[in-house]
Amino acid sequence: MLLSRVAESLYWINRYLERAENISRFVEVSESMALDCPPGSAEPWLPLVDASGDRNKFDESYLNKTPSDVANFLIKDRENPNSILSCICMARENARQIRDVITSEMWEQINSLYWSIQEGEVIWHQPAQEQLFEIRRGCQLFYGVTDATFSHDIAWNFSKLGRLIERADKTSRILDVKYFLLLPNLKELGGALDELQWISLLRSAGAYQMFRISEQGSITPNAIASFLLLDPIFPRSVRFCLEGINESLSKIQNSPVSKKPNDLECLIGLLLSKWSFVRIDHLIKDGLHEAIDSLQIDLNKLHDLIHGIYFRNDKKFDFESLQG
Repeated sequence: MLLSRVAESLYWINRYLERAENISRFVEVSESMALDCPPGSAEPWLPLVDASGDRNKFDESYLNKTPSDVANFLIKDRENPNSILSCICMARENARQIRDVITSEMWEQINSLYWSIQEGEVIWHQPAQEQLFEIRRGCQLFYGVTDATFSHDIAWNFSKLGRLIERADKTSRILDVKYFLLLPNLKELGGALDELQWISLLRSAGAYQMFRISEQGSITPNAIASFLLLDPIFPRSVRFCLEGINESLSKIQNSPVSKKPNDLECLIGLLLSKWSFVRIDHLIKDGLHEAIDSLQIDLNKLHDLIHGIYFRNDKKFDFESLQG
């Protein structure tokens, strides 16, 4: 049996680190977009705050709303609970609370990452791109250490669950930000776009090489959206993440499909079905932004159901009871 608080900590360690990694990707996209905007323009930056869902807090704290304000808010602002620094601090605190459960290698990596980003450390004297790279590498090292040293049991599946829910959310959000900036309405979907901007989006999602291998044709918005949302084998696509979430939930519940599936089983089943069989031209025709909005609402519902079933009480949870 597994303590619900341990399962929750493992879930949140991975959500926080995945969030930190992906926010660094968000910022990189804007760094690239800013090259085509007037100096000091906040045009490619403010949508990142909107996508993170923290616009009100940002407006209260930063009156000028400059690009450097946005970057500081997303990377180093301790008052922003979703900044990179805050996410890594919270991940480390969750790991500290369950040091007797995780491996020593996992603790050493997350602790090392935490101390490397404190004020005055070497990382903050490097160029912005190097800072973001080092943060991403630290998060990715933790994933690798976890997969290599942590037993692949129920606890590991909670780790995987948190990582994949966050990844599906952020992959969709980074694509939504790009469409919001370059394709503000459906009439412009066929317009001339700067290919380098779309390449920068793929690179920020760690998807450029795999996209080029998968898609032999020209780089188009539709092809990129299809790859990031619907590709069945790319590990950062929404569809791949949903399949992994479904697999982890099945192993956690350790039960065959019931005649009367519960709300959690129904939701992940519907999500997986929708995003496995929809076509990208239908999504774009009906409104890609609206489809991504709907996905994010469903992912939030998924999180709420997981929290209600598994994390609500600090007790030893008998997973065998789910088989009844």
